[in-house]
Amino acid sequence: MRYLVIFSLLLPSFAQAAIVSYFKYEDGRTNWQYVANFSSSILIILLSLVILGLFIARRRLFKAHRELHAIRDDLEVRVKERTATLNESNTKLLASNEALEQEIAQHILTTKRLMTSEAYITDILTSMPLMLVCLDKNGRITHWNRRTEEVSGISAERALGKSLWEAYPTATVSPDQIQQAIKNQDTVHIKQSLRSMSHFDITIYPLRENSDGGVVLLIDDISKETMAENMLIHNDKMSFMGEMASTMAHDINTPLQGILLDLRSFQRALRANADSDDAQQNAKRAERLDEIANQMSLKGDQVNTIINNLLAFARSRQEKKQMVNMVDVMENTLRLAGDILSVSERLPFHRIKIERHFDENLPLTPCYITEMQQVFLSLLRNACHSLDEKLASEVVTTDSDKPFIPTIKLLLAECYGNLWIKVQHNGKGLSNEEQMYLFEPFFSNQEPERSVDAGQRLSFSYYIITEQHQGHMAVTSDEESGSIFHMQLPLQA
Repeated sequence: MRYLVIFSLLLPSFAQAAIVSYFKYEDGRTNWQYVANFSSSILIILLSLVILGLFIARRRLFKAHRELHAIRDDLEVRVKERTATLNESNTKLLASNEALEQEIAQHILTTKRLMTSEAYITDILTSMPLMLVCLDKNGRITHWNRRTEEVSGISAERALGKSLWEAYPTATVSPDQIQQAIKNQDTVHIKQSLRSMSHFDITIYPLRENSDGGVVLLIDDISKETMAENMLIHNDKMSFMGEMASTMAHDINTPLQGILLDLRSFQRALRANADSDDAQQNAKRAERLDEIANQMSLKGDQVNTIINNLLAFARSRQEKKQMVNMVDVMENTLRLAGDILSVSERLPFHRIKIERHFDENLPLTPCYITEMQQVFLSLLRNACHSLDEKLASEVVTTDSDKPFIPTIKLLLAECYGNLWIKVQHNGKGLSNEEQMYLFEPFFSNQEPERSVDAGQRLSFSYYIITEQHQGHMAVTSDEESGSIFHMQLPLQA
């Protein structure tokens, strides 16, 4: 109808008049048959057009619907992909956030630990009893601890950033020593003494991991330790001197007393000879005087030998050890003992039986000859005293079936790269207490029960073996069967 109305409106008036005349008869009446046919034709045409339009519209609608479905499906796929991407991004973002939170928490924890460690290290450096000074490669102070403040009287605020010699002009460390430690990348040790009153142990070591190439100075005030060490050394020297003086006094006293006794006998014989007129008696007294004079001369020679041995020991200290045959040293000591040792008139050294047990082809041993000779002499002297005490005891004198034979056994052998030396005697043994204090230095202020005669101590011999020769020394003893002194010396210098 819309199209029909439009058609009628667009049709010219003359055409409209022609159409109207077509539907009328000649007499002017309306031919309704034509009108009906024409109208139905028009309606059919219009309906066909409408149907065609609807069909086309339906096709378009179906096509649009399919395109809409395709678009919807594509949108759904895109939405799913975008959703998956967003979910993945969200997951990654959440994971990243969690990792970031964990990393931040770890950084916070690490920062706290670093702050705690830094505070702990700072507290250690500040509170340590040593003077600690840190310098950069230009010699400027980067750390100045509390002990340094106390000793120098200079606060850390005044010292930091300045040169060491600018902040503390009296510093005894020179710039050359600092540069030496930095250049060689090695630790430098310095010991300094100021007017023999203050003693310092200075250690300079470079910082190898620090790019600035600085150094650290550790300054230890060892004045008290040095004074105590010097006092201990002095006491040891005095104890050794007391031990040697007592030993030499014993060695000299016996022949000296014999000389004095012979001198009195000589004087009495002279007075008796002056009062007598009997030629025969005078001849006997003259012979007796000559015998006394010979004994006095022998004893004087013995005193002279003791003094010469002491002087030789005092001036013959060698700087380096000498490779010697220890058998020769032992034999020389035995000959010297025959001239020096005179414990008593009851037991001269030549009456003691000496048993030698020396291995053949012993290697040369590095040692200080005179010191080792004094060790052997001291051991033989100790053995002579023990043998004399046992000889004088009532047990020996009453045992007639087994007469006591004073004996000293000497053993030299090589074992496990060392020289083993044993000096054994069958004299009076040592008690447990005497064995305990035998190798200790003698001091006059010791308790009465420990104040054993200094001449019987072997602390000087123990010092020579253990300190001078890096060996070992021990004693085993039984009060009835005697004592054995064990020594072990390394064969390599």
